[in-house]
Amino acid sequence: MEDISLVTVVFMLPLVGVFALLFVRNLTDYTVRWLTLIVSLITFGASLLLLRNFDTSVAGLQMVHQWDWIDTGSVTIRYYVGVDGISIWMVLLTTFIMPLAILTSMKTIHERTRLYYVLMLLMEWAMIGVFVAQDLFLFYVFWEVTLVPMYFLIGIWGAEERIYAAIKFFLYTMAGSLLMLLAILWLGNEAGTFTVPEIIEKLNSGELSLSASTGRWLFLAFGIAFAIKVPMWPLHSWLPDAHVQAPTAGSVILAGVLLKMGTYGFVRFNLPMFPEASETFAPYIAVLAVIGIIYGAWVSYGQKDVKKLVAYSSISHLGFVMLGIFALNSAGIQGGILQGVNHGISTGGLFLMVGMLYERRHTKLMSAFGGIWKAMPIYSGISLVIVLSSMGLPGLNGFVGEFTILLGSAGSDVLSWWFTAFAALGIILAAIYMLYMFNTVFMGALDKDENKNLPDLNRYELWTLIPILVMVFAIGLQASFFFNFMDSSVKELVDQVSASAMAAAGR
Repeated sequence: MEDISLVTVVFMLPLVGVFALLFVRNLTDYTVRWLTLIVSLITFGASLLLLRNFDTSVAGLQMVHQWDWIDTGSVTIRYYVGVDGISIWMVLLTTFIMPLAILTSMKTIHERTRLYYVLMLLMEWAMIGVFVAQDLFLFYVFWEVTLVPMYFLIGIWGAEERIYAAIKFFLYTMAGSLLMLLAILWLGNEAGTFTVPEIIEKLNSGELSLSASTGRWLFLAFGIAFAIKVPMWPLHSWLPDAHVQAPTAGSVILAGVLLKMGTYGFVRFNLPMFPEASETFAPYIAVLAVIGIIYGAWVSYGQKDVKKLVAYSSISHLGFVMLGIFALNSAGIQGGILQGVNHGISTGGLFLMVGMLYERRHTKLMSAFGGIWKAMPIYSGISLVIVLSSMGLPGLNGFVGEFTILLGSAGSDVLSWWFTAFAALGIILAAIYMLYMFNTVFMGALDKDENKNLPDLNRYELWTLIPILVMVFAIGLQASFFFNFMDSSVKELVDQVSASAMAAAGR
């Protein structure tokens, strides 16, 4: 297998599974489930080859594959894929989360099984496409395709108010996407290409020149679409409804991967293409990020529904990611990328835990529980580790990302130290609401008859949670391994943003 086609192989494997499920007849539900799981595991295995073939000393794209897709004469749209230090962990996060989401569905999804798993693999294909696409038009196609499977996953297999949540999710994200489409069309026509590396090269060389006002409008057009997806305060209101109404696997994918598409978009497109606008808007975005950190934590503490508490906590955690990115230095951006991975693992794990408890009691109200550690000791012990991970306990994955982000924001040339101070307050608030939830659900007296005979984890559930635990400790104890893959690409990005911003200021 040649390196040049490896990204395409990883990207196309889920689509092969989609065609198999659609066109192979007489598949039983049992076969559909296991075929989907096997395809997702093969995709994860293939994605590990990306790490093996990745050269950490190279800042640019690697394992590139490209060919002309649509040639209009004046502008060519290309199939152009590749990975670098900015995208490699997003691809791995996607292929890691999907088998877990599929495994947790095997005992809970009993209706329209084939359609469900077709949508799951289609979702994986589109999400990988978002992270490897290096052509703006191609990126937009995959960005939009991700909406369709998630819309149906929520709308068909969700909870009581699933239709409302699905429509709200679709309309919010579609509205932002239309602004981005207009910006893509304008930029592609001006540059004569939709290929991102070529656009950046033309901007850096001066062949393509954007006025300060044009760059800021384009930044906002892309940025609003990405901010809705993150979601940043105050564009977040679709998220709690989508999380609460989605099936467990839908919530895991939403928290684990889909939200990272927004943060990834800022790093991949906004920072290198609009560096002057990035510096200009950095303090304002940091303000919104810090508000999101405090707001998400405060509202989480007031929730009675444990799934809604975890949903609001995502707003707080993703605020940290945005703060790191717009510190505009290596520590902040690397911390932001890694914290995105950490959030996918820890919050994905929390949604898995909530889903497992819901399958036993069919309620998500914290008041319905209490003392379940005595009935479910293995489940409770694993839950404690994931809760501590989400809080940022030293030695676990969450601490590494948050510490690096705070280090970046404290040393930022564009942000005040006040941002770091208020963001650090968010860590304290996270400990408060997470420990409050854990104490209410797991500790105390086992005084409700419905909870006394709850079964502990079965083998499917254990196999779903063990990989989460492994990654929680692996990132927490060996963070340098993960940073090494990002270092060259992020340093080049920071140098490029700084040089372009200084040049723009000189003009």
